[in-house]
Amino acid sequence: MDIRELKIFRQLASSLHYGRTSRACNMTPSALTRTIQRLENEVGERLFLRDNRSVALTTAGEAFREYAEDVIQRWAELQGRLAVDDILRGDISIYCSVTAAYGILPRILSRFREIYPEVHINLQTGDAARALLKLQNQEVDLTIAALPDKQPERIRFMKLTETPLVFIASLDFKYKTAGRHAQAVNWLETPVIMPEHGLSRERLNRWFADKNIIPVIYAQVAGNEAIIAMVSLGCGIGVVPELVLEKSPLRDQIMILDVRPRLRPFSIGICAMRKNLANPKVKAFWAIAREEAGE
Repeated sequence: MDIRELKIFRQLASSLHYGRTSRACNMTPSALTRTIQRLENEVGERLFLRDNRSVALTTAGEAFREYAEDVIQRWAELQGRLAVDDILRGDISIYCSVTAAYGILPRILSRFREIYPEVHINLQTGDAARALLKLQNQEVDLTIAALPDKQPERIRFMKLTETPLVFIASLDFKYKTAGRHAQAVNWLETPVIMPEHGLSRERLNRWFADKNIIPVIYAQVAGNEAIIAMVSLGCGIGVVPELVLEKSPLRDQIMILDVRPRLRPFSIGICAMRKNLANPKVKAFWAIAREEAGE
């Protein structure tokens, strides 16, 4: 077995989904299956239980996952120690939302590429609410994420920016009002597009609970871009970080509602597992991000 196979195993052990893993690893499902079969043959045990609807780690798979993570971590450390003339080589993986990819990361990535051209950057984009989970599962080295209300001790967080969390509606959306204020929403009759999970969902749930409101949920969707798209269609009112709205191609079809009390803003930053900051590539990226953040 080699490092690449161990990384493929780790990806599948985290996602427990052959389709998503094959796409993330840029390989066909059949090639992924053959890779896992080779590992199982070498280990002498089944690592996964699989049927038509689910994938799960076996007891041997759980033990092998610990082994794989340890070997991958040690390999990264060895690469750093063997670097000649302080030239960093190898891979670094980063996960963030589409908005962060073109609104926050470009300057950091540009400087990193200029200083460390031998390091291959693997950038993944997706739902921002999954960023910390992917980091904790060690699927990636770094993420751009909103700082949770309770920060996990194993994660190091560096603030890059802050953005308000705003209520939005389409320009022609006929939401129900309560009282004289034009944007005093009647939440008992107005549909809401809810985030499926994540910090936005937590803060919105708390906001409604504090006001003793049971919202009329039109849909629950993953990703701020999906919320903006449904709001632009007039499906209901949503909540997104203002930074995402500013970068959206649909921003001209959306208005921000003056809903009170306002939601607590998001602190957006770069995140890494504390133990992984010893990795020279992660350490170098972190230093550049700190300079860009003005720390």
